[in-house]
Amino acid sequence: MECMIPVKQAHVHPGITVEDLVRVMEKAGAYNGGALSRAVEIVGKMYKSRDITRFFGLAGAMVPAGMGGIVTDLIDSGHIDILVSTGANLTHDVIEAIGCSHYRGTERCNDVELRHDEINRIYDVFLPNESFIKFEEFMQDVFSSIPENSVISISELLSHIGRHLDTGILAAAARKGIPVFCPAIQDSMIGLQFWLYRQTHKITVDAFADMTQIIDRCFSAQCASALLIGGGVPKNFILQSMLMTPKGFTYAVQLTGDRPDLGGLSGATLDEARSWGKVDEDAQTVTVYGDATITLPLIISAALGRL
Repeated sequence: MECMIPVKQAHVHPGITVEDLVRVMEKAGAYNGGALSRAVEIVGKMYKSRDITRFFGLAGAMVPAGMGGIVTDLIDSGHIDILVSTGANLTHDVIEAIGCSHYRGTERCNDVELRHDEINRIYDVFLPNESFIKFEEFMQDVFSSIPENSVISISELLSHIGRHLDTGILAAAARKGIPVFCPAIQDSMIGLQFWLYRQTHKITVDAFADMTQIIDRCFSAQCASALLIGGGVPKNFILQSMLMTPKGFTYAVQLTGDRPDLGGLSGATLDEARSWGKVDEDAQTVTVYGDATITLPLIISAALGRL
């Protein structure tokens, strides 16, 4: 067959760079190593042109795992135009930004003892309860500077929080004027804290207001790309917004550990998205299966190295 390309046996050496390692994986070209090298190529194309509107979906516990810094750097360097995140990632972003830390632990532990010691576990990451106490104090203070009887969108609420922070994802987005959408913000500690504040204050968050803004950005985009970390609400919110336009995404990369055969969105292939018109028929897409704490740093490092 004319399309057959020989597999090149991989050779690595001490001191090999990430970019060179990915080129080795590209020449081998098999399985998820080949998919990762293809992702580097597509992400590189996303970043090279300023005519591309870049969407970034952030699901999974990426900030507790230390991946929030990559997202912050991408915002600062102008490689994210629109961010859609889970509320949990943004909660942990705030916790880090106010000076608290997540700690490396182990998944082999006694969770009852952790409960008694007031330590919360996210697989092998630990977070003491005292962090949430500081988080609550910070959030209640930030909310108090919102005028009474205000009606704001979720992205405006997140921008308001970001302006009170010096570091992290929300702080970078506020500085750069990048909208952060979080359609399921109620499903997070930020949502719980705002609910508590609303018990004694008259502030309304319009849950539908952001739909107009993100769909407008989809309509106005000459060309659009999507880098999706995990799936869930961020992935669907990004893809369904483009569904409202006559076009689809031109570039799309998905990093996931979920299976497509179970029917869930987090494992759904990007080829499946073509059937909906969310992704263009001739779009350049790839799904990389694996742990995003491994694949994301490799892909971003290699893609930036090629610019």
